[in-house]
Amino acid sequence: MIKPKMLKEGDIVATISSSWGGPSVFPERYQVGKKQLEDLFSVKVIESKYALKPADWLYRNPEARAEDLMSCFADDQINGIVSTIGGDESVRILPYIDIDVIKSNPKVFMGYSDTTISHLICYKSGFTSFYGPSIMSGFAENGGIPKYLENSVRKSCFSSKPIGLIEPSTGWTVEKLDWGNQKNQNIKRKLSEPTGPEVIQGNGKISGHLLGGCVEVLEMVKGTDFFPNISEWSGAIMFLETSEETPDLDSFIRWIRNYGSIGIFNVINGIILGRPGGDIPINEIDKYDKALKMVISEELGLTELPIIVQMDFGHTDPMFTIPYGIKAEIDCDNNKFSILESGVEL
Repeated sequence: MIKPKMLKEGDIVATISSSWGGPSVFPERYQVGKKQLEDLFSVKVIESKYALKPADWLYRNPEARAEDLMSCFADDQINGIVSTIGGDESVRILPYIDIDVIKSNPKVFMGYSDTTISHLICYKSGFTSFYGPSIMSGFAENGGIPKYLENSVRKSCFSSKPIGLIEPSTGWTVEKLDWGNQKNQNIKRKLSEPTGPEVIQGNGKISGHLLGGCVEVLEMVKGTDFFPNISEWSGAIMFLETSEETPDLDSFIRWIRNYGSIGIFNVINGIILGRPGGDIPINEIDKYDKALKMVISEELGLTELPIIVQMDFGHTDPMFTIPYGIKAEIDCDNNKFSILESGVEL
């Protein structure tokens, strides 16, 4: 994998709406995220051509969204790209992507959830991208960007040193405060006690390159040229997380079984699972963990495949950032997860 150039103070970061047009629906929330990103990281944030277009226009024009993505990568004045927000249908941009345009212009790209599609475009292009916060969810956090998120972004995108041990956050939240009510922006969301990380099977230390995304979105891209083939999964640490829509458990189990039928679990080195987002009672927060282990261990008989769950990435906040294709390590005996390389270069 090619590592993009690290970001630094004064760089230009473009925002892009390759999925849902959230900035047009909640413009104040978008502006908060833009300002907090600029102020904390001392970068200049600009919008791509269509980033602020109405949500219904963006839905009707996936070709324009693809054009926007390619234009941001092709523009030499832009040093990094951050998704404004996720969504549920950016898979529709794939027919319009010229992979050579992306491949020829590696740079820092960040987002999560439905942005999994754009990450797989970057992965197919052969360079590292970053599964992390978006402008409206993460960088626009109520009451300011959390220190946990800030530190992770700095280590991942603003430093060429190895990222190192991923410490657990001191608390997490999925509390919903209406983005349409501007008074809520100054109210910090309530944090729950840490629930992880937790190794639920495996022994010793294993390492591998990071590959994965949001499970619902990965289902949309299966069967396309952009879904990693079995050789690309070989030796990987798969990272998975569920969206705020709280997929039903039976669907989650069927998706995991599908990975088994493809043969992916026979070739990867380990799995990390994000803490689930959405409205899940705290006493059920581990239901996906148990389901994952049931399929992997009981149905497939892979009782030694390392699995670590309740990780601070994905649809709970604050989140840490995951660089695609970079070598990481699960230390099963000490319940630890580390990213062994830098995500960027000087």
